[in-house]
Amino acid sequence: MFLIPTYLAASKIQGLGVFTPFAIPKGALIWQFDPRADWKFTAEELKRMPEPFQTRLKIYCYLDRDGLYLLCGDNARYVNHAEDSNCDDTGGIVTVARRDIRAGEELTSDYRLFDQNSAACGPGPLF
Repeated sequence: MFLIPTYLAASKIQGLGVFTPFAIPKGALIWQFDPRADWKFTAEELKRMPEPFQTRLKIYCYLDRDGLYLLCGDNARYVNHAEDSNCDDTGGIVTVARRDIRAGEELTSDYRLFDQNSAACGPGPLF
């Protein structure tokens, strides 16, 4: 769940993106897993869901280090991938500002750092 104010707007990267109306200092906590707003489920649970819901979920979920799918319940599911991202997701269940982020700047993550299904994005650490 985002711990900072965000809004959705057209992205130069792809479709919609997540933006922040305020400047965020490097190291600030931006997002944290919260089971009240974010959901984890197994591959078996995903397979039992009806189509086309199952396919839609796969677009917005990521596969974490424990082999569980995680769906962010807020704007976080719209964060776009960037290899030189401004968010650091290496903590797994938290995201911090990798550098100072300007007000109105799109928030980006390097999916390869936390999503086991993102190896196709290119080389990068997967936990």
